Amino acid sequence: MAGIGTTPNPTTPNSSLVTSTSTTPAQTGTGTQLGATAFLSLLTTELQNQDPLNPMDDTQSVTQLAQFQALQSQLNMTDSFNSFQSNFAISQAASLIGLTVAVNTPNGSNGTSTQTGVVSGVQVVNGVPEVALSNNGQVVLGSDGQPALFGLNQITAIVPSGSSSGSGG
Repeated sequence: MAGIGTTPNPTTPNSSLVTSTSTTPAQTGTGTQLGATAFLSLLTTELQNQDPLNPMDDTQSVTQLAQFQALQSQLNMTDSFNSFQSNFAISQAASLIGLTVAVNTPNGSNGTSTQTGVVSGVQVVNGVPEVALSNNGQVVLGSDGQPALFGLNQITAIVPSGSSSGSGG
């Protein structure tokens, strides 16, 4: 099937580009969801081309404006929650400064190894906190000679302060 349906002429008054009232996101022909930007674009186009004095249905304009407001509220809530998550993760990472932690690091044989060290700092990269470690006062360096940064998801344990990171016993 080359096309799923026909597109109404956007220059014709009363043409309806958004006809579904389903609560599930609309699907495009490629199987991806219709995003908020595309939805708002379609809704805006439809509202621009409608005759406000003679809509197809008395409640159609009000319903579409309510959908627009609900979508905008959802986007605002999502932004606020993402900001909260980021701030909470940074706070969690900062609370680890001075503590000895164990982190999983990839090794050359497609496996992982565990490294311990004292969290010496936190750096935020693209909104995600990463911790820097030090051993015996020396910053742990990566293969590029820069301080190695570890994601919070790499931390496997917080080592009690009475333990030494180099002892095997």
